[in-house]
Amino acid sequence: MNESPPIKAAKKPRAFVISPLRRLVDALSWGLAALSFAVLIFALLHILVYVFMNGLPAINLKIFTEDTIGIAGGLRNALLGSLVLSAFALLIAVPIGVSAGVYLSEHGEGWVGKISRFLSDVLVGVPSIVLGYFGYIVLVIGFGWKFSLLAGAITLAILMLPYIARTSEMALRAVPQELREAAYGLGCPEWRIIGQVLLPAARIPILTGLLMALAIALGETAPLLYTAGWSNYLWTGHFTHEGVGYLTYVIWSFIGEPYQSAHQLAYAAAFLITFMVLIINISARLLIFKWRR
Repeated sequence: MNESPPIKAAKKPRAFVISPLRRLVDALSWGLAALSFAVLIFALLHILVYVFMNGLPAINLKIFTEDTIGIAGGLRNALLGSLVLSAFALLIAVPIGVSAGVYLSEHGEGWVGKISRFLSDVLVGVPSIVLGYFGYIVLVIGFGWKFSLLAGAITLAILMLPYIARTSEMALRAVPQELREAAYGLGCPEWRIIGQVLLPAARIPILTGLLMALAIALGETAPLLYTAGWSNYLWTGHFTHEGVGYLTYVIWSFIGEPYQSAHQLAYAAAFLITFMVLIINISARLLIFKWRR
């Protein structure tokens, strides 16, 4: 009988040795990353503490019950104006932005989709003051609306559009393809698939994008200086030919005045804006956490 060949012993794998230089580079990289993170956290906490320490003492009942009188009074007109401007900007931007996201997700592989994504990315990088100048030339002067709520809301909506569109596109692309195939297999038309399958499945990421866009719009000043103007009175319901107050104008304008009352209003406005943006961002993060779970 033929003897079977002897079984060769398996070679031991060579140990992976990390050179001292590699260890040093890794340590330096992690150290720089940790230092950058610490600087970022320190800057953020410093801003929040400064705003809260100076703004919280300036908050009183008068802030919410009285309108601005020159550089004194309250912030009722500015607070309501900021909320109304942001609300109408959302009403304009949400249908257009979500619809653009649906198109880019479902039919955006052609040249139209590529151009739309490119223009959306360009619009994100355009300085907000340029959008304000555009709104001033086209809406305030061209359409003859004067400084008004509608001019400010449309300008803010243009600012919010790329964020809503790209967030909606990414949220819809994350929906499993099997859901689309199952709906098509049941004979559903495309409009029903989008309205009853895709959008409900992606509602939390889309809502998160809307909240982030709202937070960006709340903190804007430059576009509104050219379009909404300013008013010491409550908004009376007129969409054109009437300026409107907003909190960021108080921060920008009143902090440069040499009066304590103006500084108090500026700090109070900064506190209110920071608090609202913080609440919006926390809500968005909670929604993301819920969606991932």
